[in-house]
Amino acid sequence: MSSLRLAVLLAIAAGLTACGESARLQVTDGSGPSPQLPEPNKTLIPTVNIAPAVGWPEGTKPVTAQGTQVVAFASGLDHPRWLHVLPNGDVLVAETNAPEKPEDGKGIRGWVMNKVMAKAGAGVPSANRITLLRDADRDGVAETRTVFLKDLNSPFGMALVGNDLYVADTDRLLRFKYQDGATSLDGPGEAVTDLPGGPLNHHWTKNVIASRDGKKLYVTVGSNSNVAENGMDKETERAAIWEVDPATGQHRVFASGLRNPNGLAWEPRSGQLWTAVNERDEIGSDLVPDYITSVRDGGFYGWPYSYYGQHVDVRVQPGNPNLVAEALVPDYAVGPHTASLGLAFADGTLPPPFDQGALIGQHGSWNRKPHSGYKVLFVPFSTDGKPAGKPIDLLTGFLNDDGKAMGRPVGVVTDQRGGVLVADDVGNVVWRVSKAR
Repeated sequence: MSSLRLAVLLAIAAGLTACGESARLQVTDGSGPSPQLPEPNKTLIPTVNIAPAVGWPEGTKPVTAQGTQVVAFASGLDHPRWLHVLPNGDVLVAETNAPEKPEDGKGIRGWVMNKVMAKAGAGVPSANRITLLRDADRDGVAETRTVFLKDLNSPFGMALVGNDLYVADTDRLLRFKYQDGATSLDGPGEAVTDLPGGPLNHHWTKNVIASRDGKKLYVTVGSNSNVAENGMDKETERAAIWEVDPATGQHRVFASGLRNPNGLAWEPRSGQLWTAVNERDEIGSDLVPDYITSVRDGGFYGWPYSYYGQHVDVRVQPGNPNLVAEALVPDYAVGPHTASLGLAFADGTLPPPFDQGALIGQHGSWNRKPHSGYKVLFVPFSTDGKPAGKPIDLLTGFLNDDGKAMGRPVGVVTDQRGGVLVADDVGNVVWRVSKAR
């Protein structure tokens, strides 16, 4: 590394101010079924534009779309990231953050990224628990909370199949016995299968969803790098969605080439599995759009060799032309660097136009100037289960006038009671959006 580059990176880490190039396109240009994909703009200095985490001032809240309203379903949580609604209406929230991963923080780049994440609100220790929130009187606000599971290891995804509750820790898929109405569970849980973790573990969040018949589980495993800069040997069975047999723990790679898939949901009309994916960084504010896509069994989606189909990323050497030729084009772009994590499908409880389509929790950018994301986005779907129209903002106002983050949306889920719940891991709130009264 040259002394100039080292000095620049140290300056970025020290000041954490907006550096690098700026977007030439609008976020909407990088959205939809055919996003604009300009030439890469790889600069000596990566764009670093952080929205410092400040939390919500007293009496403030996000801004909702016309015809909807928002209230704090629960506040005072500890980095709430992911949500699961049980059949009786109880809400499980994973209060979690990154595990120790010392290999990921090595070198100048790792050190800089640790500073970036800390300023963005992601530098706190993980609470390592799942909390149960109960709204017994159905007024849209949880009046009780209990520690449901504790002493986990950076838990994230949750799925209930019969009386089996599956929890995706960062390095293992666990199974717990659940009884309807339980407010806490005891014991360490039964290990179903190990998941890629370890001291590098760059993308640590692991999500899980069950098939409609409960016979298979699907687990997301993000990449161990931005674009394989740590070597492809560190990417074994990563950047993928696994299919797991819960009875035996055996698994196979269901789909690959997905840099960091997080949200998983079944589209209600087609029955197709969909995912929300974070694409790569450091080739300009306009590249590469994050996306939502249907997931094809055996499908390859490009990472790390190409993006958005067969657009080759020349940073990855050696390349793989044969794999690039197989790369599938995602269904729908949701803007560059939006950090789209949460994914759920509307169940018809919100008013039009939010009654039929995908809800996407966008955590927000650090590698784009100006900022992108920091909202809950809605993508309309047609009756044949495909995106059909321009994206619409459902929940905004997470950045203040100074460009600081009062909140950052992550997981989204419908609550079976006419509302949409949104985990906000900077505001430490679970918000509830519903039809305006």
